[in-house]
Amino acid sequence: MHTCPVPDYEYRAVTVPPGASREQTRDLLTIHAEYGDWELAHHAVWSDGRRKVTVRRRLRAEPLPPMPS
Repeated sequence: MHTCPVPDYEYRAVTVPPGASREQTRDLLTIHAEYGDWELAHHAVWSDGRRKVTVRRRLRAEPLPPMPS
């Protein structure tokens, strides 16, 4: 019998608009890290200036606060 393992992390995509500076992006991710327990999983900068950031956090038995918007 084959069982699938329970995922260790949950992932969320965050899109940062083209006009946002590196500092603004850093501040946004800092807020996610401090208040939502998120960590950076992947970061990409698109040719039009958008940044697509994937954050992750370890799944826990007790509920965590929602991701800030």
